[in-house]
Amino acid sequence: MNVAWTQVALAGVWGGLVAVERKAFLQAMFSRPLVCATVMGLLLNDVASGLLIGMLLELFHLGTANLGASLPDNDTLSATSTSAAAATMAAATGAGSTPALWSLAVLLFVGMGRIGRLVDRALERYSGRLARKALASAEAGQLTRAMQQNLWGMWPHFLLFGVMTGTCALAGFFIGPLLERLPLPLLRGLAWAYPAMASVAAALAAQGSHARRAPVYAALGAGFVTVAVVLYLLLRGRL
Repeated sequence: MNVAWTQVALAGVWGGLVAVERKAFLQAMFSRPLVCATVMGLLLNDVASGLLIGMLLELFHLGTANLGASLPDNDTLSATSTSAAAATMAAATGAGSTPALWSLAVLLFVGMGRIGRLVDRALERYSGRLARKALASAEAGQLTRAMQQNLWGMWPHFLLFGVMTGTCALAGFFIGPLLERLPLPLLRGLAWAYPAMASVAAALAAQGSHARRAPVYAALGAGFVTVAVVLYLLLRGRL
């Protein structure tokens, strides 16, 4: 097994950048799962994995919101980690990305969003302390120092989330070869699990809209996504 350290580094840098963009800089929606996962796939030469995992996780997290003291799972880390792992798993197998691989990556790494929430909570306390120091510096007329303290608050986001994303990308190189040892029926089950996950994610997105007929929209959305994904996989000859 050969580890492509360049891909691990690229995954870490992109994971760190979108973590900063999500919280502290620009906030132009690059950190949304669909966007950050697709770009991750582009960087790691596996756009299909990035796009289809990003679509699934975008729907899954569409109804979440950061309101008041409520802190949802970190959808950005979930997307970057899962798409990075899927891309490196595909690179390690040498057989390209498949629905079975996407399903396995989601099952193994989607929980990174929960870990990201814990890190977010810890970093909010750290950022709060820096903000108070920066305010005190500004009130004392030390504007340059205040700006430096605000900018310094971004580094932990970049470093911690970059390391976590890069670690998931590295894990993909070790998990990929194991995928080839799985029994064929299990691989087929994982392949069919992807459209099932997509339909559930679509239902959750519709339900989270709180529309008057949300259950109906959820059922229609789940059915549409399931049919679309199955047709796509049949056309690609992967089912």
